[in-house]
Amino acid sequence: MADDTDRHIGGRLRRRRRLLGLTQQQLGDSIGIRFQQIQKYECGANRVSASRLFELAEALDVPVQYFYEGLQRRSEPALPDDGQLPAELMSQRETTELLRAYYRLKERPRRRLLELALSLDPGEQALDTDAA
Repeated sequence: MADDTDRHIGGRLRRRRRLLGLTQQQLGDSIGIRFQQIQKYECGANRVSASRLFELAEALDVPVQYFYEGLQRRSEPALPDDGQLPAELMSQRETTELLRAYYRLKERPRRRLLELALSLDPGEQALDTDAA
């Protein structure tokens, strides 16, 4: 039975796979398992073993700790909002497509796009372009 930790690790797995533009089939093939197993990992239905998590980390070019980032200890109280993006937002297809498109741009257009986005949000300060 899935618990919060399994779902968190599965969500991080899905997020990274999508960010890299990989299908479940491609990721499964790269570590020698079927795509259905990747599906089960991503939804938290199956627990990922330590050795499999290591293989997934290598295939996705992240440290194993990546899968645990943002996971709270059961005894810790919830932290107040610290400006971090919600996990649900980061797992949406639109977000990963936007990130992929952003990082395909060269540095100057990326900086200009960021400045434009920040200028549209009155709560954010524009970047100091002279500092970079």
